[in-house]
Amino acid sequence: MTAEELGIGIGWRAEIDLTVERLPGVEFVEVIAESLRPARLPESLRVLRSKGIPVIPHGVGLGLGGAEPPAPEGLAHLAACARALDAPLVSEHLAFVRAGGMEAGHLLPVPRTRDALSVIVQNVRQAQAALPVPLALENVAALFGWPGDELTEAQFLGELVERTGVGLLIDVANLYTNQVNLGLDAREALDGLPLDALAYVHVAGGHLHEGVWHDTHTASVPPDVLDLLAELCARTRPPGVLLEWDDAYPSDAALAAELDRVRRVVSGG
Repeated sequence: MTAEELGIGIGWRAEIDLTVERLPGVEFVEVIAESLRPARLPESLRVLRSKGIPVIPHGVGLGLGGAEPPAPEGLAHLAACARALDAPLVSEHLAFVRAGGMEAGHLLPVPRTRDALSVIVQNVRQAQAALPVPLALENVAALFGWPGDELTEAQFLGELVERTGVGLLIDVANLYTNQVNLGLDAREALDGLPLDALAYVHVAGGHLHEGVWHDTHTASVPPDVLDLLAELCARTRPPGVLLEWDDAYPSDAALAAELDRVRRVVSGG
């Protein structure tokens, strides 16, 4: 996919809708697709669109990493969100979320085997055919890894991009989480990822509890995650970088300061 220039952005949430509208320097936003009714968009999102700010629907429940094909109603909803928002692209997670009608309740990592890759390639192609705009997939944070992996995450994503042309949403906070929790070197992952397929980037904060990093999106972005963002920027120019903050919202000034920290890294400061 050809990446569109997006700039610096923040995740739109209903709890901070007015904050997002008035934050200086916000160039794009991302909204959880499952929270939207395409026929009745929140007024705040309509205001942002009237200002020319791109809004990207970000799915969390499609389950492209499962053995079952994506549900037609889920694809139809994502497509409707994209049309209602005139979105430049749609993003989702490369994650396992359900099987046999049972929900995992979490974005679980996929087994990185060639059999799983073949299934996911078909799922991604089906999603791409149903969407009116390009699709980008996000790497997920993990608390465990499946036994019997045949590929690294970078190899898995690289082959998926090669076989489908899908874009990548690289979450450097998730790379950091997997480094802390699973010992997977984040910089090696960046070296192996097909960054020419990069659509945009996520950064977020979290908390360390008893040696386990929890990607909570409820805290300031830690220096180690910003360092990984700088490493990514040293390898390629990201089309966009977006701050995720999902609860325990700080003041407007604190969010503006977080965006400034991200902006300085991207600009080489």
